Amino acid sequence: MRVEKSFRGISERLARRYLSNLGGEIEGGDPEGDGDVVGEEWRASISSEKVEIGPSVKLTEVTVVFEGEDEALDPLIEKFSQKAMRAGG
Repeated sequence: MRVEKSFRGISERLARRYLSNLGGEIEGGDPEGDGDVVGEEWRASISSEKVEIGPSVKLTEVTVVFEGEDEALDPLIEKFSQKAMRAGG
């Protein structure tokens, strides 16, 4: 299964930290570094871009592509979304 979700108001670094706290490990082992986050039964790729939400306001929109089996992804995405919504907008 592959699920793509976007979150506004958080950084890639924070997204990686949340995924690490949910049982993943950042490829390369650097908690502040770039790369996918890999769990036992899932993988998450993270990217970001600035998006306009009005004539003068831009926010960072982080896109996370989750890959894995339904049983592993459903609770992971729910927990990650809760963390991201508390931090971002």
